[in-house]
Amino acid sequence: MSGWRVTVRTGPRVEKLRAASLDEALELLETEARAAATTTRRGTIDARIRTFEPQDQVATRAELRGPRVRAGVDVRGDGSVQAWRGRLRREPLEPAPGEDAYAALRRLFRPT
Repeated sequence: MSGWRVTVRTGPRVEKLRAASLDEALELLETEARAAATTTRRGTIDARIRTFEPQDQVATRAELRGPRVRAGVDVRGDGSVQAWRGRLRREPLEPAPGEDAYAALRRLFRPT
């Protein structure tokens, strides 16, 4: 696979974007997710058996794919953002003190 792919899913709408570099892909992902976070507000869903609060709902998922990497952010129904990594099992990335979800995602790609 050459380059980086960013896939943004909001409900049934899927937008596939390409970026030549990792920095460009991270910037594209952050721009798309921030736009979704400012406009996303969902109410509580009562499914009779279980109630889904806005913070429990994924309203938009922005996923980054590259060489041996799959990570992204979920924009919740209340507008909060959670970074994650993984393919089938998404492992939440906890922000360090002073970080937001986007900085936590970028930390994955810093050389150690």
